[in-house]
Amino acid sequence: MKRACLNSGMNSGMQPEPVIDVLSLTKRFATTLAVDQVTFSCEQGEILGLLGPNGAGKTTTLRMLATALRPTSGTARISGFDITTQPEEVRRQVGVLPSEPGLYGRLTPREILRYFGQLYDMTPGAIESRTRELLSLLGLDEHADQRTETFSRGMRQKVSIARTLIHDPPVIFLDEPTAGLDVMSARAIHDFIVQCKAAGKSIILSTHMMAEAEKLCDRIAIINHGRIVAIGTMQELRNAAAGPASRDQGSDQVSLEEVFVKLAGKDDFRVDPHAAMRHHRE
Repeated sequence: MKRACLNSGMNSGMQPEPVIDVLSLTKRFATTLAVDQVTFSCEQGEILGLLGPNGAGKTTTLRMLATALRPTSGTARISGFDITTQPEEVRRQVGVLPSEPGLYGRLTPREILRYFGQLYDMTPGAIESRTRELLSLLGLDEHADQRTETFSRGMRQKVSIARTLIHDPPVIFLDEPTAGLDVMSARAIHDFIVQCKAAGKSIILSTHMMAEAEKLCDRIAIINHGRIVAIGTMQELRNAAAGPASRDQGSDQVSLEEVFVKLAGKDDFRVDPHAAMRHHRE
C-alpha cells in the first residue's frame, strides 16, 4: 500500500503520552461564550471526533488549537508546545484543513504545494519528493499541472489535503473534510484519513455527520453550545445514553444519532472530561 503520511513511529510496549492535551479552553466574543471550558486529549495514532451541530464551537476550538485564535482562558499543548506561549512551534507541528478549500485558482496543485513547502522552510528536494508522494496517493498525478480553478469540489479538497500535509505534521486538524462531496470522493478521503492514523498521526476530526464520526473515530467528543457534554468510545457513549436502568439490557445497537440526541439534549448531563481521560489512559 502506498503511504503519504510518513511514519511518526509509536513506541511498542509503552503507554503513549497525549500528543494533544487541552485544558479548560475557553473563547468569548463580546457577550457570546463560543467555547466553554473544553478539556480533552488525543494520543498518537488516535482519531478524536468533535461531533456537534453547526455553531456548537467545533471550528472555534480548532482555530484556537491551530493558534489562529487566542483563547480567552485555558490552554493546550501540542506535541509538548503551549499554544499561547509557543505558537510558532505549534504551527510547525500541525496541519490544518479548513472547512472551505480556499485555493489559489490560477495555481496548479504542484505550484500550491511548492509555495506552502517553502513557507515551512522545506528544502527544494524535500518539497519535490513530498509533492510526488502526495499527488500520487491522492490520485492527482494527471492533474498536477492544471489550474485548480477548473477542478471539481472533490478534487479541490484533495489538493487542500495535500497542502495540509506537505510538511508531514504529526498532528492533523480536519474541519468537515467531506462536506459537500460525492460518495466516491468522500470515501477516498476517509481511506486517506485511516492511512494517516495507521502512520501514527494524531487527528482531530470536526464533523456534524454521524456516520463519518462512527466510521472513523476511536473516541468521540460530543460538543454543544460550546461545551463538551460527553466524551468516550462509541460503546462508552452508548452506555452513558442508555443510563443505568437500561444498560444491563444491552446498548450495542443504539445508533450514534440516538446517542447524540440523548446526550446533547440533556442540559443536566455531563461526563467529566478529566475523568474520561484518566479512564482512557488506564
